[in-house]
Amino acid sequence: MTDHAPTPAEPRLTHLRDDGSAHMVDVTDKQVTKRVASAQAVLTTRPEVVSAIFDGTLPKGEAVGTARIAGIMAAKQTSALIPLCHPLPLSKLDVDITTVSPEQVRVVATATTKGVTGVEMEALTAASVAALTLYDMIKAVDNRAVIGDIMVLAKAGGKSGDWSRS
Repeated sequence: MTDHAPTPAEPRLTHLRDDGSAHMVDVTDKQVTKRVASAQAVLTTRPEVVSAIFDGTLPKGEAVGTARIAGIMAAKQTSALIPLCHPLPLSKLDVDITTVSPEQVRVVATATTKGVTGVEMEALTAASVAALTLYDMIKAVDNRAVIGDIMVLAKAGGKSGDWSRS
């Protein structure tokens, strides 16, 4: 954080007041548009655990469906979890769970709304909580699993435009 007023080359952080204190951004006058965002989280574990995740043989039971529902439920609670997020009416939330290597499971969450602010945080929350749920389901067989590569993959809608990672 700087101790001077931002210049045009130095963007202002919208969630900070001039005195540096946090506040919720006023989105009252923003246009309602369709907003879509996708985010991922990657769970790394042993190959036999990845197999058990997808064949339903974990001691805690069926992990993929449980993680998918957890991700959906979490996305709907994002504004209760992240202090400065606006509550959004999600019109769609997809959580896809796939293998990307013998040791890795990729969770991709895509959130959609028609609103005045983006759904990146809802997508990130869904992907993260789904991955945490997978960890919870496998910890009896691999408590050393790692969750990483949590990131926004793409967004569409809003004033800042569309983008995606290459």
